[in-house]
Amino acid sequence: MVPSALKKQLDPILKEGFVLKRAVFQPCLELYPMKEWNVLMEKMNKLNRFKKKNNDFIRRFTAGVKVVDVDVSGRLLIPKDLINFAGITKELVLSSAVNIIEIWDKKKYEQVIDDATGDFADLAEEVMGFEEDGADSIS
Repeated sequence: MVPSALKKQLDPILKEGFVLKRAVFQPCLELYPMKEWNVLMEKMNKLNRFKKKNNDFIRRFTAGVKVVDVDVSGRLLIPKDLINFAGITKELVLSSAVNIIEIWDKKKYEQVIDDATGDFADLAEEVMGFEEDGADSIS
């Protein structure tokens, strides 16, 4: 079940559907609103398919991709192969990741957050602590 508060926030995009896929860097799933997925696919479509690395990347990135919908009761059906990939057991966490939603097994999510606590200050400085002259600023 998608929490009702989240369902209200997603209301404008519920009719378009979503794409659910394996995450690249973590043992979780990524839920893309169809609009975000289409933007990503436009970028991927610009890759030169006559380069083996590009073909290999596209194949692995899109492996197990599923188009899914939230039903009228607010349920999102997660296919068994994706549940197994993410190691989702009983409880799960929906975590906002800017323009997508990550879906985690609750215990794995808490472990990743706990493991990263000490490194977060360094990571925040490296990623967001850009120089005053704007050389490292986010574009």
